[in-house]
Amino acid sequence: MTDSTWHTVVGVVLRVRGQRLESLTSRVGLRRGESLELALAHAVDVDALAHHEQLETRVLTDGTLATVYLGLVPTDREPAGAWTPVDRGDELVAAAAARLRAKLSYTNIGFALAPATFTVSELREIYVAALGHDVSPTNLQRVLVRRGVLERVEGTRAPGRAGGRPAALFRFASTQLEVTDQFAVLAPRR
Repeated sequence: MTDSTWHTVVGVVLRVRGQRLESLTSRVGLRRGESLELALAHAVDVDALAHHEQLETRVLTDGTLATVYLGLVPTDREPAGAWTPVDRGDELVAAAAARLRAKLSYTNIGFALAPATFTVSELREIYVAALGHDVSPTNLQRVLVRRGVLERVEGTRAPGRAGGRPAALFRFASTQLEVTDQFAVLAPRR
């Protein structure tokens, strides 16, 4: 029997682990009468995602029409799968990483990569891995607090091996995607 699949749904899921951005890609054929969202749920564990959105629709190199979704997993969740570093050159993964990098500049999408509470240093590591370049922790905190993206919570994290004073804890003010500054850019310093 021939395959009657005419459309494919591809889930490109990104997460930060060990100071690097990783991806998990899965695809499934869209069944007759099935919604794209339901097909996505067959491709990836959407319950493990803190955020997902439609990335694009394109014709893949094998001639298949595909709708691609970007999914994001916070550092405190461990969905199973064959995770690979983002720098492997896959076209769909590169498009997903580019979308994430752009949205980190002008939205609060960092909530989808971060745990519920974190220090600014921990959040900086997530942003550095996702953006692919260094970010000043002081500037990151100042910008995100000024935009109302981060809020201080009670408690502190014990100092690391280097010592110092206990670090303040923060959380994202919202876990829904919000535009915070449509003209902002977190570009690398020249």
